[in-house]
Amino acid sequence: MAFTYLGLGSNLGNRRKQLITAMALLAERAGDMLAYSAFHETEAWGFVSENRFLNAAVKLQTDLPPLALLHVTQQIERELGRTQKSDGTYHDRPIDIDLLLYDELILATPELVLPHPLMHERKFVMEPLSEIAPFVIHPLLKERIIDINERL
Repeated sequence: MAFTYLGLGSNLGNRRKQLITAMALLAERAGDMLAYSAFHETEAWGFVSENRFLNAAVKLQTDLPPLALLHVTQQIERELGRTQKSDGTYHDRPIDIDLLLYDELILATPELVLPHPLMHERKFVMEPLSEIAPFVIHPLLKERIIDINERL
């Protein structure tokens, strides 16, 4: 069993419904949902959009290995209407699910990097994450999530 933290975001359609549906599907397919943050409304990051994002973070306990969990999240994204992943260019999307942390695992493959390589630069990730995991230590930075968030 592993403890994993995921970031969710939506800026198209019924954002709240998209996040709730994604959370329900994660709980059904990936493991036990142990905690979830409040929803945070934020501006787009990395691109210009007239659509604001709704963001959240969740904590799951899972039996799935990291790549299998990634594949589950990608399937959920497709089912909820996401047609393309970011390729360095960001765009509006009905749902985005990012693996942020997987226990204390440090992993770098072409398909998945853990911890998420940009999480510590993104207030829209760190703020909801700090609600549910304030004292979790970032495996690379060796700092608490709450302290990283407060610096942003």
